[in-house]
Amino acid sequence: MPNSQQPTRRLFLKKATLGGLTIGLTPMSWPTKTLIEPGKRVGIIGLDTSHSVAFTKALNGTGSDYAGYKIVAAYPYGSKTIESSAKRIQDYINEVKKLDVEIVDSIDDLLKKVDVVLLETNDGRLHFDQVKQVLKAKKRVFIDKPIAASLDDVLAIFELARSANIPLFSASSLRYIKGMERVDRKQVVGADTFSPAVLEKTHPDFFWYGIHGVETLYTAMGTGCQQVVRVHTDGTDVVVGTWADGRIGTFRGTRTGKHEYGGTVYTQTGPVTLGPYEGYNPLLKEIITYFETGKTPVSPDETIEIFAFMEAADESKRQGGAAVTLASVLEKAKRKSR
Repeated sequence: MPNSQQPTRRLFLKKATLGGLTIGLTPMSWPTKTLIEPGKRVGIIGLDTSHSVAFTKALNGTGSDYAGYKIVAAYPYGSKTIESSAKRIQDYINEVKKLDVEIVDSIDDLLKKVDVVLLETNDGRLHFDQVKQVLKAKKRVFIDKPIAASLDDVLAIFELARSANIPLFSASSLRYIKGMERVDRKQVVGADTFSPAVLEKTHPDFFWYGIHGVETLYTAMGTGCQQVVRVHTDGTDVVVGTWADGRIGTFRGTRTGKHEYGGTVYTQTGPVTLGPYEGYNPLLKEIITYFETGKTPVSPDETIEIFAFMEAADESKRQGGAAVTLASVLEKAKRKSR
């Protein structure tokens, strides 16, 4: 979508480079028809993740306090080739239909019925083409994790948003883990975080699930990581990042034992313990605020750096644990970006 009034792709990329809802309600709890205020009709793309059902229960539930926003329609696809995701779709279709959500046959049909969009498709490989349609229709959109399945697609998606003049954001709900509200980035001298890091062959290692713990790390540390070193075994990954100011941040991704999320943030006044994880509500509130105001709670620069961190960690693994700079993987991604 060329626009002579917008900065060029080259300039944008240069600037962008580094510088539990379980509401068990029966169908009787839901009205058969709901009057939705203009501008507050939400559409979902992708019913292949539990996030879609959780968000629908929260927004469409009795007594919802999300500024009147309701999910009115959903396009279910979504992963078709990742079995762990694709096999959920029919069950999730059945669940959201009980919550007064219309199932549509295409993204184009969806966009005619809604004002804003939750792009929930679990398969990050599909996000560029899906969000392109949403932005062309001039709709605000939240993209669930991962924003894309490659660093070059991350850059391309933010370029699309810039060209369309529609800010968007992506975030893990682990950004709002308990304890983070007590962290002042200006006081942080280092951090260690952990989360499951289940692997999916269609995505770079941490893009699929380890992103939860990496985003927790960045929520505490902020941007500015220069290089990473990764230690990899079948059951565990440890990534050590060195920030430009000398601070150290680490992420531990686990594939054995009980799945847990948490960490420790080291501050000038003492350590802050993170955890436990308490669900999607804090993220959903931020999404609704963005739908209302157009202001994003997470900057493109921070999201881009999170994915550069994970891509550099993959490159470190390929190089047997060598130190890899984020600048090097970003430069490579810029050359490949659509």
